[in-house]
Amino acid sequence: MSTFMQKPLEVTRKWYILDAKNKPLGRVAAKAAVLLRGKHKPTFTPHVDCGDHVIILNCKDATLTGNKLTQKYYYRHTGYIGHLKSVRYDKLMNENPEKAMYLAVKGMIPSTTIGRKALTRLRVFAGDQHNHAAQNPEILDI
Repeated sequence: MSTFMQKPLEVTRKWYILDAKNKPLGRVAAKAAVLLRGKHKPTFTPHVDCGDHVIILNCKDATLTGNKLTQKYYYRHTGYIGHLKSVRYDKLMNENPEKAMYLAVKGMIPSTTIGRKALTRLRVFAGDQHNHAAQNPEILDI
């Protein structure tokens, strides 16, 4: 018996919708990361990009448990000395909830060429409207 190795040309991609309304941000991001990598498929092969497309809706209604809204920060550095910028998550969730969800999913994807390619298949929307109805996405319950 030999180990199954999927070939890149044999990959079939599906479209999934995840609704983040009243769900923890991390749980939604973890489910999206699994779908983007293709780890939910029995034909998962680590060195082949075999993931699916993911649409995340209602990011503005995602919740953060505990005191994360006031105690958690998003940091970035501009590249100049002393220019470490920080944004508290209550401000980030009010102004740009799509970025908060994107950063959560990005942290759960490997920092490789396969991971960067997988992130291009992620679509994040603050509301419940999306423009991918032609792809016939399947709604997944978390």
